[in-house]
Amino acid sequence: MSEHVEYEARTVRPYAVTGGRVRSARSDLPLEALVEVMPGAVATTGLTPEKRAIIQHASAGYISVAELSALLHLPLGVIRILVSDLTDANSVRVHTSQPVEVNTGESPALSLSVLESVLNGISAL
Repeated sequence: MSEHVEYEARTVRPYAVTGGRVRSARSDLPLEALVEVMPGAVATTGLTPEKRAIIQHASAGYISVAELSALLHLPLGVIRILVSDLTDANSVRVHTSQPVEVNTGESPALSLSVLESVLNGISAL
């Protein structure tokens, strides 16, 4: 019986943490996106324990979305929503790498990330 209750708690908890939301404006944050705490965010009051934990982990330096997911034992989707909420509240800043467009003479231009992937694939042969 206790295993059943523990399973239910694990499946309901992420839903409760996000207030029932499964997407946010920034729910497409890459795993490697780095989270940085903004000045004064550590003193913010009224945060949920999960948001407070994100701020604490990020206050020591940049931390990735994937690392936050592992440290807080929460699914990536939940972390993405919480980080998005914190970004909207100006408590954190998210740094992502944007693909650089490279004009290869072809139309349309290939992104640098596509060219790197091709090079990596050829190197693996």
